[in-house]
Amino acid sequence: MNFQWYPGHMTKAIRMMQENIKLIDIIIELTDARIPAAGRNPDIDELGKNKYRLIILNKADLADPKVTKEWKEFYQKQGYFVMEMNSKTGNEQGKVKELVQNACAEKIERDKKRGIVGRPIRAMVAGIPNVGKSTFINKLAGKAAAKTGNKPGVTKGKQWIALGKNMQLLDTPGILWPKFEDEEVGLHLALIGSMNDDNLDGTELACELIRILKESYPNAINEKYNITKEQLEELENEQYATPLSAVLSAIAINRKCFKQGAQPDMDRAAALLLDDFRNGRLGKLSLERPNA
Repeated sequence: MNFQWYPGHMTKAIRMMQENIKLIDIIIELTDARIPAAGRNPDIDELGKNKYRLIILNKADLADPKVTKEWKEFYQKQGYFVMEMNSKTGNEQGKVKELVQNACAEKIERDKKRGIVGRPIRAMVAGIPNVGKSTFINKLAGKAAAKTGNKPGVTKGKQWIALGKNMQLLDTPGILWPKFEDEEVGLHLALIGSMNDDNLDGTELACELIRILKESYPNAINEKYNITKEQLEELENEQYATPLSAVLSAIAINRKCFKQGAQPDMDRAAALLLDDFRNGRLGKLSLERPNA
């Protein structure tokens, strides 16, 4: 499956970020807590050289809390300021602002010695598409300051948002990068919805999700869709069935997704599975671990 998706506005976005980086004190990078490695754009690391850094493990309510804790410690050891949050319902605004102040303490002290007092900290909010940047900003601002949506590509231009007198945020579009060296990175991005689903094979993507979850959370799918061992064995014995497609067939049968002729509708079952995973209805699941 081809996981490349790099529409034209992303080229403009990275150029805009490069032009504005000289105005920035700190980069607040949001990554999805379910894929904290694949969800980080390497271009942002390059852009953020010599800048203070804060990593937000967002959508932590959808991820395995034990694994999220491991990722938090992993990035802290690399020198980043790190926190986990759920920007939709969480009330961590004060903690975010406190961490930004702590991260920029050296710069604030340097300004004081130069007689510069009260200059707001300027933060660039960056990350991949559909990671929740605009929702995060709106939480911090306490109002609808940025457009939100559950599809990638909602934010297409820059906008400055003032958070009182002490901080200004530069909202930026979600950006991917032109080529994934590792196909698994592209797969993980596709699974959480950071790519346009119209460009992907949903059935194949769902089978890849089944493969990953069978290794890390072997009971998650079977328990959610009431799939029994006997049902899987029967489906696997059918002609052309593979262990992964058998699971998808069982989901279709148990959720009554049928085509004409009572054939399991694999496309509908795939869409159902992906939607349940993306919205946390399969449980708190992480696709990546730092020791991997």
